[in-house]
Amino acid sequence: MKRILLTLFLVSCFFAEITFAQETDSAYVRSHYTKIERLIPMRDGTKLFTSIYIPKDISVSKKYPFLINRTPYTVRPYGENDYKTSLGNYPAVMREGFIFVYQDVRGRWMSEGNFEDIRPTNLGKGKKDIDESTDTYDTIDWLVKNIKNNNGKAGLYGISYPGFYSTTSLIKSHSALKAVSPQAPIADWFIGDDFHHGGALFLMDAFKFMSSFGVPRPKPITPDQGPRPFEFPVKDNYRFYLEAGSVKNLKEKYFGDSIKFWNNLFKHPNLDTFWQARQIVKHLKDVKPAVMVVGGFFDAEDAYGAFETYKAIEKQNPKANNILVAGPWFHGGWVRGKGDSFGDINFGTATSTYYQDNLELPFFKYYLKGEGKFDAAEANIFLTGSNQWKKFNTWPPQNVELKSLYFYPNGKLSFIKPAANNSFDEYVSDPNAPVPYQDGVQANRTREYMIDDQRFAARRPDVKTYQTDVLTEDITITGPVLANLFVSTSGTDADYVVKLIDVYPEDTKEISPIDRNKMMAGYQMLVRGEILRGKYRNSFEKPEAFVPNEATAVKYALPDVGHTFKKGHRIMIQVQHSWFPLADRNPQKFMNIYEAQPSDFQKAIHRIYYDNVNPSFLSLPILK
Repeated sequence: MKRILLTLFLVSCFFAEITFAQETDSAYVRSHYTKIERLIPMRDGTKLFTSIYIPKDISVSKKYPFLINRTPYTVRPYGENDYKTSLGNYPAVMREGFIFVYQDVRGRWMSEGNFEDIRPTNLGKGKKDIDESTDTYDTIDWLVKNIKNNNGKAGLYGISYPGFYSTTSLIKSHSALKAVSPQAPIADWFIGDDFHHGGALFLMDAFKFMSSFGVPRPKPITPDQGPRPFEFPVKDNYRFYLEAGSVKNLKEKYFGDSIKFWNNLFKHPNLDTFWQARQIVKHLKDVKPAVMVVGGFFDAEDAYGAFETYKAIEKQNPKANNILVAGPWFHGGWVRGKGDSFGDINFGTATSTYYQDNLELPFFKYYLKGEGKFDAAEANIFLTGSNQWKKFNTWPPQNVELKSLYFYPNGKLSFIKPAANNSFDEYVSDPNAPVPYQDGVQANRTREYMIDDQRFAARRPDVKTYQTDVLTEDITITGPVLANLFVSTSGTDADYVVKLIDVYPEDTKEISPIDRNKMMAGYQMLVRGEILRGKYRNSFEKPEAFVPNEATAVKYALPDVGHTFKKGHRIMIQVQHSWFPLADRNPQKFMNIYEAQPSDFQKAIHRIYYDNVNPSFLSLPILK
């Protein structure tokens, strides 16, 4: 009872501290900034609602750069007498002094026009041709010409969807745009971010997000007039989606034809021109502003986007001023907490505080104000496991050795290629009893699943588990992990989920930072997991059926990793065929899954081969 009372007291103190901080920040905003609201005209005549917070200190010597955030999530509160409680990503940025600009993007909330998800880039030359890049250009142009006491420089930042809008600003950018920080930016909604991974629909995120975000908005509205969150009939996401029977049933029962983007999912099941037009990274050419891409290794939504955005800029702009920051963070975790732990994993240092003090604020001060210095490395990476910041001249680092970690009988892993013949594991998967993505019962998708204990999955017969002997030295992985599987299925399609796991020693004295009674002995920490819809193994544009019971190569990349497997730990790999309801279920027969009926979902017999002819392995980029 005393422990419960103490916990409740600490929680109340925590929230009281937050409330006090918010009140303090709100008072600071009001006393130091003047808020104005404007409808900024775009080149086609559409006007975008924009809130502008101007520092009150406008002495002759004071001129300020713009710091812009373009968002589909509302610039609330509305009204020139109603102020945000804080400005920028975190309070230190607010206290530094910028002209803060918040804009509802085209077609959202109080802005005019029609909204389009991940609006395609329009490289047409018509004077009134628009896209998100031109809207950003026109906004900056208006601000520089109409807001007094600006220094002629602008910066852009944003997390997640606003991260995408930050990326679009880099295309044919305005000359005043000097510094851009896409943070957890969306790069590709079919291959690796938010809506799909490896061509598989990320069911929970897609359904919940679009059930409110996708509701039509025929005219400008404020949030209090907007759609309400979807009310789930049961507080068990596994049960809710399984009982729905199929994605088609979900649409018919809850959406009908009301959600435009959900309808587009059904119209475009493969990587066709609809999705290709929304691949922003191929347009990142002739990038002129300084760029700092930020991402989290444990971001459940856009881990893929951060690394792919950085790499695309590097590849297409060899001389661009472009750097990468990646840490042990959930979605936006670099500014939403101290970053000293996540779930059961302790990082031993306040990684988010380090980022804020040494990277984000110095970046914008240097490029927008010409103050201080900014000498960050090309790649600023926090390695979990060893729990230390590392600076690299490239990402992935050049001083890595690709080593193959081979599957063996009896659940073994080895860096030595197997010599046996005709060796495999055989087992059955049933999409009507799919493997859950996390242990326990959850009402909503958790962010902690990205690093959670995988022992619950290892106990299932439809999850094949392989692990090394106890490591005799540290092994550090830096970069993308490549899955190379030789498999067969009695069906004509299958999903392949590969998970890279750090197994803690049975005698460790470590305890969970969120539960002091929870020992970490034997903990199976998910380091990286990813799915590939098997029919896309050779092409996302042209799906191919499997030949039943024929050994087939399935190869794909998992998003980048930055982790040290410590001496005394083990490396584990798990392979499974469902990850539910994170990803929608595969009926295990070749078809358009959006049209699948409950009767289409069938059991299949799977094999994973690990012999000298068909070796299954993971290719690991091991830091020398």
